[in-house]
Amino acid sequence: MVLIELCGSQGAVSMLTLLVLVLMPVVWAQPYPIPPTCYMKVLSMGKEITQRATDIKRDHDTYSCTAHLPDMYIDVHNACVMSTMNSYLSMLGGLRERRCAYTRKVQALAAMIRQLYIIISQKCHGELVFTRDNCAALEHRGWRG
Repeated sequence: MVLIELCGSQGAVSMLTLLVLVLMPVVWAQPYPIPPTCYMKVLSMGKEITQRATDIKRDHDTYSCTAHLPDMYIDVHNACVMSTMNSYLSMLGGLRERRCAYTRKVQALAAMIRQLYIIISQKCHGELVFTRDNCAALEHRGWRG
């Protein structure tokens, strides 16, 4: 009887081991098995906004009315990032006199900037550290220091 119980527990252990070995690759294959931190979310959104702002200035449909906009570079370590995003949103809102303000790309960029603004000001409040205070640096993408 003890032998049957011992074999039964070994069977349970081997089944558990098999289950772990089968499920671990599925868990590791997830793009974010652990939710990203607030900092990582802000960083990735900043990069995407920078890319989208560049794209709408180059796009055939929106070039004519966005060419005058300044370059947008989101540096989440710069204390001026909030005012820069606010100014850029105002400029995108000012495009309403022109037809391209109603394109999906411009609307999506404005929505993403608003979302990042809310995340930085409300959700990540206290998690971000501003190491620079240089507003001109946000207009020149190559400047990092």
